[in-house]
Amino acid sequence: MHRLSARIALSTAVVGAAALVPAAPVPASSPGQDIRQREYTAAAAAYGVPESVLLGVSYLESRWDTNAGTPSTSGGYGPMHLTDAEYVTALPSRSGNHHDHDGEDPRGDSSRPARNVDSGGVPAPAPEALQTLDRAAAITGASEADLRTTPSANIAGGAALLASYQRSIGGPAGSASDPAAWYGAVARYSGADSADAAAAFADEVFATIRTGATRVTDDGQRVALAARDVVPARDWLSRLGLRKLARPDGLECPTDISCEWIPAPYQELGGGDYGNHDKGNRPQQQKIEYIVIHDTEGYFQPSVDLVLDPTYVSWHYTLRSVDGHIAQHVKAKDVGWHAGNWYVNAKSIGLEHEGFAAQGTWYTEAMYRTSAKLVRHLALRLGIPLDRNHIIGHDNVPGTLAANVRGMHWDPGPYWDWSHYFDLLKAPFRTLGWPGSGLVTIDPDFATNKPAFVGCGSDPVAPCPPRGSSAVILRTAPHPAAPLIKDIGLRPGGEDATMHISDHGARASAGQTYAVADRQGDWTAIWYLGQKAWFHNPRSAPTAKWATGLVVTPKAGKATIPVYGRAYPEQAAYPEGMPYQTIAPLQYTLAAGQRYAVGNVLPGEYYRAVTFDGSSPGDWTVIRGEKKYVQFQFGHRLMFVDLADVSILPSPI
Repeated sequence: MHRLSARIALSTAVVGAAALVPAAPVPASSPGQDIRQREYTAAAAAYGVPESVLLGVSYLESRWDTNAGTPSTSGGYGPMHLTDAEYVTALPSRSGNHHDHDGEDPRGDSSRPARNVDSGGVPAPAPEALQTLDRAAAITGASEADLRTTPSANIAGGAALLASYQRSIGGPAGSASDPAAWYGAVARYSGADSADAAAAFADEVFATIRTGATRVTDDGQRVALAARDVVPARDWLSRLGLRKLARPDGLECPTDISCEWIPAPYQELGGGDYGNHDKGNRPQQQKIEYIVIHDTEGYFQPSVDLVLDPTYVSWHYTLRSVDGHIAQHVKAKDVGWHAGNWYVNAKSIGLEHEGFAAQGTWYTEAMYRTSAKLVRHLALRLGIPLDRNHIIGHDNVPGTLAANVRGMHWDPGPYWDWSHYFDLLKAPFRTLGWPGSGLVTIDPDFATNKPAFVGCGSDPVAPCPPRGSSAVILRTAPHPAAPLIKDIGLRPGGEDATMHISDHGARASAGQTYAVADRQGDWTAIWYLGQKAWFHNPRSAPTAKWATGLVVTPKAGKATIPVYGRAYPEQAAYPEGMPYQTIAPLQYTLAAGQRYAVGNVLPGEYYRAVTFDGSSPGDWTVIRGEKKYVQFQFGHRLMFVDLADVSILPSPI
């Protein structure tokens, strides 16, 4: 479904921030578990960088992880995120954006012609910020291969770059020098092309130094940064000579992250057509229920270029990987064309993150943090709950009709760290359940949960790089060799599911809550797409947390009930002369005896928007009826049932 691009894009600016929790005391390390810590100490001493600065920069880039020597979504390698655009260019082809080539209509509204435009892919040249590995190699004498794959070499390369940046602005050198005086060098390390972006990155690094951090890396190394009260000397930023971003009134971003206004065009195209979004009056006219997390399947600048095309599609924000910089394109009051489901589009804000769900690449900490700050800001302002029923992935959005189910997207994919993201949102996955409480919230240990996915490169059956994942694999029986659960929406012919990276029909994701169907030893079964779906959930290393809440089940006397991909009102609610949007069920049904976790109870709504100027009778209005729907976790995607068809009960029942 996804295609990738041939060149690294223009990516250069900031990191946003979210305050870290204070560092916990560091448990005693076992032999060999403190190697990484010593590598940071050695590199700081060798290149004359305060160790706290080196650790703080590295944490913000990668959380000290190695990511098995594979590139980030902006072509960065290792704990120090040394970028190597030229090398990544030679990897399996990357082209276009995930709204290209795949048959999905991002607008998702049958009242208008499908919006499915092939842009042909828009490659972009790599700026200096995406080629830092070469300079690190020149300074240290290490080979480029070692800088990409050997943690000690990579850390030394990052230290060498920081030291060179400090020298270039005339700052004090030496590992014993005052960390506060390294603000300018840290800001330059971000690769930012604006003072706002560079400052946001540096501020987050120094916030990390002040609070401290400790964790075990993805390769089992314990690293700690002791909290230190440092007040950075921000005057050093002026020596970088960076431009100052304009920040117009009405920009819908928190003030402590780097954000700019690059508006999506709204214009007539002739023949009654227009693009690339719809005017609205949200939340006054219609409540915004969802924030949808996407990845671009393309690079930052080409993706921004696409949203600037009036004949194309739109989303509200694009986030850059290398530094977390944000471009806003559409105001929250207006409706973007991004989710492939008009009901969800009309009630959501879309965030596109520079990245590649299909390539086994990793999302940078800089982008996670800026995204979390933005989402928390929007959620608090708009009254959107910070949970997985409302902060959703594009892969959680259902098809509108049975025919659309197979073409729906699956980004940001199984390598998006939902648990860490919600920690940054200050809304961690905490539950109050027990083994008999009837619900489970999926929450595997991201670092050690490494499903054996395939197809991350050009070979559809080649193993993906071992990578931490939010996804838990679902099987038909409590055994690791049992077949995967089948999704009739993805495979109408009943073909077996696969472990291909894009085949999400037999997966549950961190933060999603399901009703327990059975338990057997170290295995737990949940109700999923009308089936018992088993996942490994041992007491010694649980992949889910017991939870409490409400469940939905068919009313007494109903053998099955229909399931929907949108919550539209009944025909009687439409004004005379206005076309009725059919309430059409999907190919799934909910059977008696099955239970599913309730996410929301919603009124049936349809936002009518089919003309450029609102001139059509009833245009730019929200149609509401008497019908109400229950949003519930049916499979990997959320879906809806008619409230009149079901009973809502506390779990356990």
